[in-house]
Amino acid sequence: QCYCKYCAFSTHRAHLHTPDEVEAIIDGAARRNVKELLVLTGEKPEVNPLVARRLAEYGHEDFTAYVVWACERALAKGLLPHTNLGVLDKRDLGRLREVTASQGLMLESISERLMETVHAGSPTKHPLVRLQTIKDAGELRIPFTSGILVGIGESEEERIASLEALAGVHREYGHIQEVILQNFVPHDRYYGQDVGRIADQAAKDYWRTGVADGRPDLPLPSWADPVTVSDMKRLVQETRRLMPDVGIQIPPNLADWWDELIAAGATDLGGLSANGDHISPEHPFPSPHQVRKRLQRDGIALTERLCVYPQYIDQEWMAQGVLDVVKLKYWSFIPRRGSGRREAPFAINSDLVGPATEQARDGRPLSAEQLTALFAERRPEAVEAIRTAADELRAELAGETVTFVVNRNINISNVCTVGCAFCGFGQGRRSPDAYQHDEAEFRARVRDAIDYGATELCIQSGIHPDWEFDEYLRWLRIAKDEGPRLHLHAYSPMEIAHMQDISGGQSLQQIFEQLRDAGLGSTPGTAAEVLHDGVRERISPNKLPVARWVEVIEASHRAGLRSTSTVMFGHIEEPWELAEHMRVIRELQERTGGITEFVPLSFIPFQTLLGRTHGVEEITKADNLKHTAVFRLALGRAISNVQASWVKMGLETATEALRWGVNDLGGTLMEESISRLAGSQHGTKLDPDQLVAAAHAAGRPAAERTTL
Repeated sequence: QCYCKYCAFSTHRAHLHTPDEVEAIIDGAARRNVKELLVLTGEKPEVNPLVARRLAEYGHEDFTAYVVWACERALAKGLLPHTNLGVLDKRDLGRLREVTASQGLMLESISERLMETVHAGSPTKHPLVRLQTIKDAGELRIPFTSGILVGIGESEEERIASLEALAGVHREYGHIQEVILQNFVPHDRYYGQDVGRIADQAAKDYWRTGVADGRPDLPLPSWADPVTVSDMKRLVQETRRLMPDVGIQIPPNLADWWDELIAAGATDLGGLSANGDHISPEHPFPSPHQVRKRLQRDGIALTERLCVYPQYIDQEWMAQGVLDVVKLKYWSFIPRRGSGRREAPFAINSDLVGPATEQARDGRPLSAEQLTALFAERRPEAVEAIRTAADELRAELAGETVTFVVNRNINISNVCTVGCAFCGFGQGRRSPDAYQHDEAEFRARVRDAIDYGATELCIQSGIHPDWEFDEYLRWLRIAKDEGPRLHLHAYSPMEIAHMQDISGGQSLQQIFEQLRDAGLGSTPGTAAEVLHDGVRERISPNKLPVARWVEVIEASHRAGLRSTSTVMFGHIEEPWELAEHMRVIRELQERTGGITEFVPLSFIPFQTLLGRTHGVEEITKADNLKHTAVFRLALGRAISNVQASWVKMGLETATEALRWGVNDLGGTLMEESISRLAGSQHGTKLDPDQLVAAAHAAGRPAAERTTL
């Protein structure tokens, strides 16, 4: 019903997809694993009598009812609807709330002057009318997207005033999840053409070739203003100032400056739609792959989200039927605040926390239900009791001294055939990012470690398809040749299992005997992730199962080679799955006594498939520390040493962890590739003086240790 001067989308002709066409579109999207159905339409199309008659024939009282039906069909197929139908009254917003994950309406501009220019003949483009819809959505607790259109004749002062108006509404209702800053680009007119077909073809061409040369280069209309990247940067900064908790979306198909705006503070690129932009059909979105490669140059990760932002995924903001689809299909996107991402095998009972904390303080083992309750606990007073108990147990078992080892990591090659979703390190053999050190490079790195004063060399690599068992032995012998006194802490259980698989039928005992004779001093207890086969199938289905990991570590201990033990947490694991991990570790240690320390490793999501496709955010400092304390309590007196990984959590948080049951700060590392390539921002090397200073900052003495 609007006649905006800049719009190339509306036809003002009778057009309505049939129910069969709608079903076909939804079915096609579901087959492509699309998560969002964006329903973006002309405003109140039933003003056209023919459209109104067709709606009645389809059995719908109005257009909103037809959209509700379409959203119901989308939910049934696992798609989350986001609707933008223009100005709606409170009744229509409420009807849509029952079947949508989020909704949206662009404010466009607060300027009433534009009602005489670009918005002439479009009464619902009046800013007060649009603000009322946005306010009504806030009253109804609807997660909402809004934004401004830049360059349609408004002044710079009016742009800022528009953002201030949105900020005022958000302060009142807290429902604006993101603000879109959209620069105007002139379009052709598409009367009589199918804009969907044009958009789809443009997107296919761009995703296939990486070339988008079909975008029209048209002069600006007389009422429009040129928009520069400086103008957009200013708006990004003002939006961040006015609404620091709101996402800032930049459409990446309307200008090539989007990476500059990300550097200026923009946080989101909207929907990278595989079938293009129906509003600007000859301006295709770049593909996720194209965006990811461009961002990686600046060390920035591209992570997938749902159409509803994480902080709104709960019963306060979403209808139960929509939330049920999220829990069933997209549970890993739900924040870690306990929204029930998966049903527990038993009820989580917070009444168990107090007695379990006291029981664990005395070193006694805890049941799965007790440990689960501890991992799920969030009450501040209960978390403080957990911290105190963990710190007391640490003092009893390990004393006050904070230890560290001067060591160097060497990852000989990142070529790997396993393909774990949580890994940003492994590469296919033909990847341009694949590498393998030659002997000269390896020897030089060993000499660097010796010159630095290292006592330990930690050697791990990907599972290289071309290496024979002798290759693994060769690297150990070279290391011992260069540094006879270095302790070689080498080869994960995954690598050891692979060695046995390619060794021609040798037993694990025979494998470890040969590795030991070649110089192996101890085994890293990595590749553990979470020792629960359900988790492993979700994040690393090609990795060795739990029983195989335990078998390798037990064989290492039988061969007289001690090991560390690890957990990787803070991704899509559940509290009861962590409880099972700790049961496996503790019982293993009680059988063999061969584990020197336990190392919690928080998940770094930024450059990983798991982070990109599951919306996993980095675990908070508070949750990281709470988990660290629970790990200490879960181990009881079985393992005396618990390490804080500064490369995962940062030195500041690792220092704080010394109050949460930790007695060891790990190693100097010198070279750390696995966390760095996953997106860790905490560096790859610390000097001994820095680790000593961290211990002293916590009021504790420090000492260098050896591996064992």
